[in-house]
Amino acid sequence: MAKMILVTGGARSGKSSFAEALVAKAGRRIAYIATAQIFDEEMRYRVELHRRRRPAAWQTYEAPFEAEKALQDAGHSHDAILFDCVTIYLSNLLCKPGERTEEEEYENVRQAMAQLIASVRHLPAEVTVVFVTNEVGAGIVPENALARRYRDLAGLANQQLAQAANDVYAVICGLPLQLK
Repeated sequence: MAKMILVTGGARSGKSSFAEALVAKAGRRIAYIATAQIFDEEMRYRVELHRRRRPAAWQTYEAPFEAEKALQDAGHSHDAILFDCVTIYLSNLLCKPGERTEEEEYENVRQAMAQLIASVRHLPAEVTVVFVTNEVGAGIVPENALARRYRDLAGLANQQLAQAANDVYAVICGLPLQLK
């Protein structure tokens, strides 16, 4: 089983930079699993910031859906994988067209996280996988139902990943704190 690390924090906390440093120390052949979809200029700008920071030698896998397959593909030819980020991946799943009950959404997210974890567990032991996620539950209660559901699902997904991870870090003001 590969080593699994979870890095969490708030917006602009420094979690992605910290995670990038972790994978750079963990391996020479690095894969980057990008979950973002670009729908507007703000997201285009954010994606470009991440691209500029990454070394050109890192191989990027675009995986807004079925990211477990990208993990498997990357894990057989890389020794370190950066998955950035879980909460964007979660928003892709929530906004996927189709009618679902709230219960079905919770089960879909639970299954999606279980698939990511299972993919890591099937990778060689010498591989390190670093997941980046946002801590979205520390603020005020959102006023609309979708935002509340997203917050709750992100918290549950983060718990599921943290339980499976070997190491967990929270990054606050650019400073990492090891939780596990």
